[in-house]
Amino acid sequence: MEIDAAASGAMLKRERVRDAILELIEARRPGDAIPSERTLCASLGVSRPTLRAAVDELVVAGLLVREHGRGMFVAAEKITQELVSDRHSFSLPQAGGVWTSRLLEFSTLPAGARVSRKLRVSPAAEILYVARLRLVDGSPMAIEHLHVRADLVPGLTRGELEQGDLYEHLRDRHGVRVSEAVQSIEPTVVTRAEADLLDVPELSPALLFERLTTDDRGRPVEYVHSLYRGDRYRIVSRLTLGGHDEQPAGKEGHHPGIPPGDFTGGDPVPFSTRGVVQQNP
Repeated sequence: MEIDAAASGAMLKRERVRDAILELIEARRPGDAIPSERTLCASLGVSRPTLRAAVDELVVAGLLVREHGRGMFVAAEKITQELVSDRHSFSLPQAGGVWTSRLLEFSTLPAGARVSRKLRVSPAAEILYVARLRLVDGSPMAIEHLHVRADLVPGLTRGELEQGDLYEHLRDRHGVRVSEAVQSIEPTVVTRAEADLLDVPELSPALLFERLTTDDRGRPVEYVHSLYRGDRYRIVSRLTLGGHDEQPAGKEGHHPGIPPGDFTGGDPVPFSTRGVVQQNP
């Protein structure tokens, strides 16, 4: 697949604008106003269509509210349900197919205010910013934006980001052993630039993943947000309540919304939620 340079550039510019607006949102309370479109265009040095594309995404994501004639305001906080994964297993079973990556950007830059808070480093500290298109059997499946602490992975190469498992490379070549991650998942839609890269119609449904990964020494290693095609994925959670050593006889039938079969590959973990990402055919 040949990557459209114009689409890639538009997507990366919108991503930078989105991060700048997110910093404004996170510095305010629900109901607070953010600067006008004209002010933001001037301060960020972008066109009105580019700014509006980023704002539209944040409105759809429920982070901003537009009020006609008044402006833009920070939306009310979302109701969050925490999903607790099996602590004996770091990763979820990956969807089938052969996974490859195409790099859209690979650069070293200052962390900035927002990313530095997540990685617990100085805003001036260097990070590796990686944008890559993830493909399954040659078909585009996701867009990933990775922010990795540069001091933990000196010499990380483009090849390590394009081939193989990144966490295996971190362990085997850089001595960084990831041990835990906090991840959120929410629905969204794709912008025109993202749609061009993912080969789907504009405003198609998608899943937005945000993840902060730490190593076995408690250091934040990477902050990632990824956009997965909603037409190819669904999330299944298996809930297990503690205090029952044995399942009652005759109660093993299929539960609505949960495919039959054991997706976890092990014994139940008390009070845990196990997620499975499945690729639809």
